[in-house]
Amino acid sequence: MRLHQGRGRSMARGKGIRMDRTGIFAGDDPFAIAKAWLAEAEAQEINDPNAIALATVDADGLPNVRMVLLKDVEDAAFVFYTNYGSKKGQEITASGKAAFVMHWKSLRRQVRVRGLVVREEGPQADAYYGSRSLKSRLGAWASDQSKPLSSRTHLMAEVAKVTATHGINPARPPFWGGFRIIPLEIEFWADGAFRLHDRFRWSREVPENAWETTRLNP
Repeated sequence: MRLHQGRGRSMARGKGIRMDRTGIFAGDDPFAIAKAWLAEAEAQEINDPNAIALATVDADGLPNVRMVLLKDVEDAAFVFYTNYGSKKGQEITASGKAAFVMHWKSLRRQVRVRGLVVREEGPQADAYYGSRSLKSRLGAWASDQSKPLSSRTHLMAEVAKVTATHGINPARPPFWGGFRIIPLEIEFWADGAFRLHDRFRWSREVPENAWETTRLNP
């Protein structure tokens, strides 16, 4: 199923209050703000400024969370890649929803996102897979992600096996690709003195709607 992603640059509306979004919060496009913050973090974070804590739920509603790397902030979505057979892949496929938080200690800021999810398993996924190192590409074939593993020796034997089978230019595995998170809610948070933080939430009921912005209590 392909969801309409709406317009990433649609104008935001305040909810009956005078908005005072200035400085790092200024602008009518939340994706542009997210890109700007991430660009700042890339210059200051010690490592992995694009790391996100990705949350999903299982069939019983029990949450799971893990760190993954965000690979793209598009004009209307956030994209990461994984094994579709992994726990997170299965849970996202079942629910069609996910959330994440991206926190930067160096900036004392964070971005929270909640939304709907669709797969990215076309040319864009092929191109990203092809850009990875050979060892990472072979590792994607070798790892039965989230399943029990008898030993690291067994894993390395699998790597040797897929290397012999797929050679030095392996194609993207059919069970590996991207997920595109189309937000229904994005919250920007910045640290404030005496814990009087600044928080602005962008929300909409469906991707086709315009954003509404709300300042939140810290």
